[in-house]
Amino acid sequence: MARTDHDSWDLASSVGATATGVAAGRALAARGPEPLLDDPYAEPLVRAVGLDAFTRMLSEDADEVADDPIFNRQQMAEQVTVRTRFFDDFFLRAGAAGIRQAVILASGLDTRAYRLPWPAGTVVYEIDQPQVIEFKTRTLAELGATPTAERRTVGIDLRADWSTALRERGFDPDQPTAWSAEGLLIYLPPQAQDRLFDDITALSAPGSALATEHVPDLSILADDDRMADFAQRWKRYGMADEWTDLVYQGERAQVPAYLSGAGWQVTARGTVDLYAANGFALPDHEMMTELADLTYISAVLSDPTPGR
Repeated sequence: MARTDHDSWDLASSVGATATGVAAGRALAARGPEPLLDDPYAEPLVRAVGLDAFTRMLSEDADEVADDPIFNRQQMAEQVTVRTRFFDDFFLRAGAAGIRQAVILASGLDTRAYRLPWPAGTVVYEIDQPQVIEFKTRTLAELGATPTAERRTVGIDLRADWSTALRERGFDPDQPTAWSAEGLLIYLPPQAQDRLFDDITALSAPGSALATEHVPDLSILADDDRMADFAQRWKRYGMADEWTDLVYQGERAQVPAYLSGAGWQVTARGTVDLYAANGFALPDHEMMTELADLTYISAVLSDPTPGR
């Protein structure tokens, strides 16, 4: 179903289902005698959502995609591991640098507030749709999970006035903050992406850090043949929805340049580089090589916008 300006979702529908899919990838990566990730909460959360496509993905005897070069379970686990380790390491470095305030935007089924070794005194804010926040909080409590930092939730759509809601939960804009916008930007309209970065900059003290991703060219998503192939692969898992319907097309700002213009010192790492750093090889397939242009961005604020 195509997006609208005021649409909403839970973890089994629309954009929320993509968060469940990423959690399913983390669950796969956390399995086995030599797991790629340590996330004991990913699998029970995915099973609690109950979306058939992803519970089937976690089934021990699932073999629908064993022969797929990019959608087999090992490749999906490696892809999610590359992404997850990047953001995990970002928060760990921020904590080591003395930052004690973190904000996870579009937190979905992110479990970092429960599984990372946050320094004492750290406050972690999670922002997402109210029903997403409520489901995860309740389910993790039923599992007996305890946050490893002070966790504060903000149930609000990022297209609304989330910055005011964040302040009302105790956020201190005079303290350096570590921000993550993981798997988020393509699901925002181009103008909303700009507003998001403007709001982050306005709320950030010097020394704040930001991690996100950047897709230089979304035109691949408008290629009918390639996206039909992508959709067919998803359907082998039982996913009937068109993922590309969730993505906002249109000209949008290049993330590194936009952040640099707002006073952030930007570092970009390519997908191929991060695969190699994790000991993986990027699958030799047209779809993956075309998506290899995705870059992982980390930035530090040195010159905040005047009048913050």
